[in-house]
Amino acid sequence: MTASSNPFFQPWSDPFETPPFSRITPEHFRDGFARGMQQHQQEIGAIAQSTAAPTFANTAVALEQSGAALQKVSAVFFALHAVNADKAMQALAVEVSPQLAQHADAISMNEALFARIDAVFAQRKTLSLSPEAYRLLEKTHRDFVRSGARLAPPQKERLMAINARLSLLSLQFQENLLGEDDAFQLRITDEAELAGLPPSLRTSGKERAVALGVPEAWVFTLHRSVWTPFMQHCAHRDHRRTMFVAYTARGSQGNDRDNRAVLREQVALRHEKAALLGYPHWAAYVLDENMARTDTQVNDFLADLWAPAVANARREQEALEARMHQDGIDGALQPWDWWFYAERLREEHYALNDAVLRDYFSLDAVQAGAFDVAHRLFGLRFVPRGDIAVYHADVRVFEVLDATGSHVGLLYYDYFQRPFKNQGAWMTEFRTQRMQDGARIAPLVVNACNFTSPSDSAEALLSLEEVETLFHEFGHALHGLLSQAQYATMAGTNVVRDFVELPSQFMENWAFDRRFIRTYARHWQSGAPIPDALVTAIENARHFNQGFETVEYLAASLLDMAWHASVLPTYDDIDVDAFESALFAKLGMPQAIAPRYRSTYFAHIFSGGYSAGYYSYIWAAVLDADAFAAFSEKENLFDAATARAFVQHILSSGDTEDPMVLFQRFRGRSPDVGPLLARRGLRTAEAQG
Repeated sequence: MTASSNPFFQPWSDPFETPPFSRITPEHFRDGFARGMQQHQQEIGAIAQSTAAPTFANTAVALEQSGAALQKVSAVFFALHAVNADKAMQALAVEVSPQLAQHADAISMNEALFARIDAVFAQRKTLSLSPEAYRLLEKTHRDFVRSGARLAPPQKERLMAINARLSLLSLQFQENLLGEDDAFQLRITDEAELAGLPPSLRTSGKERAVALGVPEAWVFTLHRSVWTPFMQHCAHRDHRRTMFVAYTARGSQGNDRDNRAVLREQVALRHEKAALLGYPHWAAYVLDENMARTDTQVNDFLADLWAPAVANARREQEALEARMHQDGIDGALQPWDWWFYAERLREEHYALNDAVLRDYFSLDAVQAGAFDVAHRLFGLRFVPRGDIAVYHADVRVFEVLDATGSHVGLLYYDYFQRPFKNQGAWMTEFRTQRMQDGARIAPLVVNACNFTSPSDSAEALLSLEEVETLFHEFGHALHGLLSQAQYATMAGTNVVRDFVELPSQFMENWAFDRRFIRTYARHWQSGAPIPDALVTAIENARHFNQGFETVEYLAASLLDMAWHASVLPTYDDIDVDAFESALFAKLGMPQAIAPRYRSTYFAHIFSGGYSAGYYSYIWAAVLDADAFAAFSEKENLFDAATARAFVQHILSSGDTEDPMVLFQRFRGRSPDVGPLLARRGLRTAEAQG
């Protein structure tokens, strides 16, 4: 293949130079990776072997700007791999991931290159650099040191082997999990056993069965948009148990998709890597760059929330058991009962019915609501673009314009579940914002979710949880879209892990606020706005089940830290189930609550970027609750000055300054945990007295 025949090495003539998906094949990716790495190596060689004295421009900036071709290929490939991990894409990912790891290691361990960076770093205080340039230099130097630049040759060789293996294990974990999700089907043939399920779930179950060639049945899967409403509404206890057991057994069933050996090896290699780099364990290595600097600080933070959360959860469990006993079911509440009876109590105490609520949250209306928030706060407009190439028929593209009508970027929406698509929801980019020759290179941002597709009889209708998910990922998108950084590696969401969730969780606050919700929540058939009674019920229920939700989240966070904040003698024969059971027994985990993720399907930490960092959601929740309070304290929820400050100090700044400094500059003080505790209805141990 020649460069002239590969789309990645030709000018992209589509509007805004967007990827021409219809012209890109797996072979173009394979060739693109090979050519991209070769070009990058040549660029690195030119920097490292330069005879000119090392300067910030010819070393740090030149390094930052190198590898553009490789980055172009990588961004498109890994974005598409997440939404279409078919056999060809999986095979290619397995092939190129260790190559990319080796390529990155060859750069970070290039002694001549590091010597030039080290020389510039030594002069940093005399170079009159801007704050952003100074931070780039510090970050570049730190990244090289953390990547092994100062290790002896044998240690470098071992580290490279570890990195290559970890890249493959991460892929294997995710592919195993995807296989588990796609393999399970609960087939129900007796319509009486569908009692309690809302019409939309029955309809999608029937359509799924017809597509699978079993029209006499209803088929339900483990995808979260199916599993959650099934657990909430299915009156058939045995079916709930089947779904719960299948969901929590993923990756631990002794088949060829078992993730236990995969994660054990990952943890062992991570700890070995940390030790090579001078850290006592993997968590210390990860947290050294985060706002929370140590595992002690993280564990203390989580422990402070654990006690009040468990106390709330135990009170909730008593109420749910009492309700279950009213149905004539004796004994203790089981984990497969919690979702069902929590929904019953929510309906009975707060007049909230998930099926009724969904009618007011069609996907199009919720998306319009999110766009409206961004317009009122930041002056943004979202214009549909049907002339932009997409990689799947479900994808919609919007051009984002600022208050002056200037182009900000493009936002791709990929909302619906389908085969070969990773579970969950995320934001990624085909192109990250940066400055080039004084001009802003606009970002191409993707929001991906796994909502249930519209049926022949109804639009795509969202649960309250899914509404929050849409607003959450939209917050990540705004972080990428509104970035104004000079350098791509410091732009948008390229911030420390426990700061990246601030913009996303901040946006969740707007979804159900009384002052805004009625502007977008309308009945999908009649167009009538959501009744005040339902809005009041949503408000009254805001503390409902928060003990459960906080405990299941904290349990997963503490499980993450248990794997990564201590080193065991060996991981080869560790019993993963026993490891988890011992931790939860020590914590006093309520028997009726399962952690949000068990180890074998904890993709955030074993195939995503959240190892020793899952705590960041609750850490960022402190920040987002306090940030939203800045708006709630104003007479106008959309106060223009506060919104401008949020853009300036949070959304547009990326990693150009220390995140705590940015937050303090926005809020005028350090973060306060009070708004979060109030929002979740939690009290500290001291307050409970």
